[in-house]
Amino acid sequence: MKLTFLGTGTSQGIPVIACKCPICLSTDKRDKRLRASAMVEVDGQTIVIDSGPDFRYQMLRANVEKLDAILFTHEHKDHTAGLDDVRAFNWVNKKAVDIYAEERVQASLKQEFAYVFAEFRYPGIPQLNLWTVENKAFNINGTQIIPIRAKHFKLPVYAYRIADMAYITDANYISVEEKEKLKGLKVLVVNSLRKEKHLSHFTLPEALALIEELKPERAYLTHVSHQLGFHEEVSKELPDHVSMAYDGLKIEI
Repeated sequence: MKLTFLGTGTSQGIPVIACKCPICLSTDKRDKRLRASAMVEVDGQTIVIDSGPDFRYQMLRANVEKLDAILFTHEHKDHTAGLDDVRAFNWVNKKAVDIYAEERVQASLKQEFAYVFAEFRYPGIPQLNLWTVENKAFNINGTQIIPIRAKHFKLPVYAYRIADMAYITDANYISVEEKEKLKGLKVLVVNSLRKEKHLSHFTLPEALALIEELKPERAYLTHVSHQLGFHEEVSKELPDHVSMAYDGLKIEI
């Protein structure tokens, strides 16, 4: 299985519009972060987690030519806004794209992209197959996906485990029962917004505490804001088995 970090930034990305802080002005390409998204290549298929507003460029930058499915963690625009661009894959791959989301997220997609789900289908609109995610394991063409329920402040969201990798973004609480699904991982990806306390995201200390509790072989920090610091400097503070993810990073699992 191959994991590609398509984007590792927050809802604003880095650089933030009009921001003149040292992080946003950094010349280190690892400090340039599009909105959070990841791609998993497994069992001959390509699965993307979230399609935010940078989706089109992320697909071009990663040279993605085939898309089988999108897993949605939740309905916020920085995770869904690029959905229209799957129509390019409809044309190239000659098939609809499978969309996996819980019912609440599906309702949001139907509102935000009403023309896609309208009775009159305008020519060229995205072709989608909607599949409902519940808090139980399911398969995408034979690949098992295990949802993990988390909280993004008060909003229920899903993290996902695929084989020995789990991806958690936009969360700051996971119950003891749900953490059981995260045991025995080779790779854990978890959001780490900044060092200071935040209402709806894990901070760096909280992310490190979760990693220490779950004990994956390796861990990667994503959904990073410009408030966390330079990639190079923060990396020096991390345990040996923990790394700052960055856009374009590819890992084999």
